[in-house]
Amino acid sequence: MLHIAVCDDHMDELSNMIQLIDLYRTSRHINCEHAGFLNGLDLISALEKGKRFDIYCLDIMMPGFSGMDAAKEIRTFDKTAPILFFTSSPEYALESYSVKAINYVLKPVSKEKLFFTFDDLLEQMNMRNEVDAIIVRSNEGIQKIVVSSLVFAEVIGRNVLYHLHSGKVIECTEAFSPVCDHLMKYGCFVKPHRSYLVNMQYIDTIDNHQITLQTLSAVPIAQGKAKEMKQRYLNYQMEEDA
Repeated sequence: MLHIAVCDDHMDELSNMIQLIDLYRTSRHINCEHAGFLNGLDLISALEKGKRFDIYCLDIMMPGFSGMDAAKEIRTFDKTAPILFFTSSPEYALESYSVKAINYVLKPVSKEKLFFTFDDLLEQMNMRNEVDAIIVRSNEGIQKIVVSSLVFAEVIGRNVLYHLHSGKVIECTEAFSPVCDHLMKYGCFVKPHRSYLVNMQYIDTIDNHQITLQTLSAVPIAQGKAKEMKQRYLNYQMEEDA
């Protein structure tokens, strides 16, 4: 779950940013929440109360307490979270490096501009944070699969199919049991059926017969295992929120 803070003193531009983030979330099947702030002081107040965000989107030119002021305060709480500046003026570009801003985007912010910016940002975050990966010998050759990008795996006949968040499917001829044993060690996977392994970070809903994923794929649950799957997912969510 990504938590995104958006701060802009103009209500219409704040609303536009939030609408674009919602479009991005739906388009990219990203699990995220956002909070909007009309001034930097309210954002800093939220941080002082213990709230934390994974990404900060700040307007620089705000009266009184500017976006740059807010960024400096954010850095006293969080040294590494990405800060994105959205502004109508390029004059603060150099100063933005002093707070280690990851990008500086000129307004107006269009769908294309925001999607490009967030695609680039999330790729950088994955490269920096996600080091767990498996190496598989696919029909196309040796490939590396980042564990966090694997939505689910299934076995069909003698082939294991790895379904990635990007939509790509990597097909390998191998036994499914050792694959499951290896991936289960990461703690984010659950086996609802003898032919499927699911990454719980991508679960949307669980009913008595199937798991629906954020990518809209559906995975069956073996008879009698629904209660166990729900409990395992609940435990996983509690660990993630701790």
